[in-house]
Amino acid sequence: MNNIVNPSLSTLSLAVILALSGKAYAEDSDTENESKKDENRVVVTANFRAKDIQNLPASVTVLSKELVEKRQAQHLEDILNAAANVNFASGASRGRFVQIRGIGERSQFSEPVNPSVGFVIDDFDYSGIAGVGTLFDVEQVEILRGPQATEFGASAMAGMVKVKTADADEHQTTRFTATVAEKNTWSLGGATGGELAEDLFFRVAIQQYKSDGFIKNIHLNRDDTTGYDEFTGRLKLKYRISQNSTLDVHYQRIDIDNGYDDFSLDNDGLTRSDEPGFDQHKTNAFGVKWQHEVSSGQWVAIASHSTSDLGYGYDEDWTFVGFHPDGYQSKDHYLRDRDTTSVDLRFLSNQTSALFNGSTDWVAGVYLRNIEESLLRQYTFASSDFSSQYKPQSRAVYVNTETALTDKVSLNVGLRADNYQIDYADSSGFSSQSDETIVGGKVVANYAMGTSDLYTSISRGYKAGGFNPDERVSQDKRLFEPEYNWNYELGLKNRLADLNGYVRVAVFYMDRENTQISDFDVQTRPDGSSDFIDIIDNADVGKNYGVEFESGFQLTDNWRVNANIGYLRASFEGYQLANGTTVEKQDQAQSPRYTFNMASDLAITDNISWYLVVEGKDDFRFSDGHNEMSPSFTLVNTSLSYQLEDWQLSLWAKNLLDREYYVRGFGGFSNDPRDGYSPAEPYFQLGNGRQVGLTLNYSF
Repeated sequence: MNNIVNPSLSTLSLAVILALSGKAYAEDSDTENESKKDENRVVVTANFRAKDIQNLPASVTVLSKELVEKRQAQHLEDILNAAANVNFASGASRGRFVQIRGIGERSQFSEPVNPSVGFVIDDFDYSGIAGVGTLFDVEQVEILRGPQATEFGASAMAGMVKVKTADADEHQTTRFTATVAEKNTWSLGGATGGELAEDLFFRVAIQQYKSDGFIKNIHLNRDDTTGYDEFTGRLKLKYRISQNSTLDVHYQRIDIDNGYDDFSLDNDGLTRSDEPGFDQHKTNAFGVKWQHEVSSGQWVAIASHSTSDLGYGYDEDWTFVGFHPDGYQSKDHYLRDRDTTSVDLRFLSNQTSALFNGSTDWVAGVYLRNIEESLLRQYTFASSDFSSQYKPQSRAVYVNTETALTDKVSLNVGLRADNYQIDYADSSGFSSQSDETIVGGKVVANYAMGTSDLYTSISRGYKAGGFNPDERVSQDKRLFEPEYNWNYELGLKNRLADLNGYVRVAVFYMDRENTQISDFDVQTRPDGSSDFIDIIDNADVGKNYGVEFESGFQLTDNWRVNANIGYLRASFEGYQLANGTTVEKQDQAQSPRYTFNMASDLAITDNISWYLVVEGKDDFRFSDGHNEMSPSFTLVNTSLSYQLEDWQLSLWAKNLLDREYYVRGFGGFSNDPRDGYSPAEPYFQLGNGRQVGLTLNYSF
């Protein structure tokens, strides 16, 4: 791959000019839940009541199935760059740790994760394990920025990502897809559905994806040690019990068996490990959703249960026996079993039960969630295997009201009280129980001005406190406190009906209290090598503010130009690192000051179309505990498609210019005996290089 190339001034200038002229970014999601008369009507489902994105008073991006297909997106990480002020960290085979507006986790080892960004597939809560985010047969991906406490509680202090898959109903398509590409990449998938019996519908989707990956292990002479092996299977049933009742049943099977062998001594994509790592995720999930209309409103009951077997491991010395003169070798494996059970029961008012002379719609509900997670850690330098049992329980009540104060002004008020209990015990003899009730919510005012909506909001998100379970952590670093996030936001959404476009702008300021940050407790082993202990601690304050701009414009009948721009400033203050250094003020990790995404979708003829997207982000810190930076970068992706009736053939390229960029980084140590383990060096996990492929789709 070529060296990193910073985005040029001309590229950024073009992005700004396009955005300000209104000829800019549109999430390529115009066909989801839209009428033929209005191509820009997109319905957001990650809310108590589904709403048109233009009328939802929040900063939201919706990415459609068309975008997923044009980007050849296999996994959530393939499309996150399309949203403003959204980033992700890898440290595994996939970018499974998401940050929104600079807030979000970056890794997980021994410690339990209390996520800041929620992740849901349909009605299944996979918060904290977004590696499961494959995208076959997906209708749309919804990204909600800012606290979503009323709807999702402690898992959505910074925002929420929801993946909505194709429904089982009378409006279905059958599709088959096949892909071949470089790096020995291939995939096969099929999805179909229809009516099994009167009022009983089904949808089934199955896909297998495989690839060797982009790393070569020169010690083992293998080019598949970072390979992908991902299976996705879904079955949906919908039964219309009566005119007033429906029952949805959903089963998901995700089987991921990927390699993990990404770090090399020379940061060149050539590894020397003799025991390459792995990143495995096997999930079986079952859920039901019952909806029943009564004279005064609608009852909705959602219940789900998922069982996940998670395996993650790596060759810690990155080399083979004999490479280190002192015989140093090490591996670190984390094996988790996680069971998640949740129940959500709510009542939605209608015109009959609306309050205050019919001006106020309301929703009230209760939510229960139990997680049981067991961990077995097998680590070379530990005297014995480490095991733990982690059992968080959430019990919440919530209410949300929407009041029409006038014909143009509405007020949305939400409140959620969440009792969060944690039981923890591990093999080192440490145990802890906590019980805390946390309150969050929102107040949103919206002013409708014809084709425009102006909103302002104050929202409060939260996440529970916890503990650092590693047996080596000092007592003064063992516990950390709950974090709260106050978000102040002003937004404008304007529909350009005559121009088949829209403009959406959001300005926000976040004030974080007891900011939970990641740090390392760096200790020296008896042999002189460094041992890194992940910990979470609290800084005094954190401030995040910025702007998100989205717009779409149809230049001609056959050409649409898209762009997306985000600006972010994020810092924390008043914190002492594990090494004793006091941080007066520091940029928060994973917080690039700008992100941009521009795309062109051109119908060259009735059968041939060309899609081009340019996206990038500013440099940013990888972690709070060290100073290594990801340089700024720009990536180009493109596809050329030929459509003949129900058949489509696409020639595509990802990272067309073969730019080198990083998806994880560490610093402050040396793992290389060739220089005597000195000086300290940065180490980076490379993003994927250029890949060219061919995809055949058949839909009817």
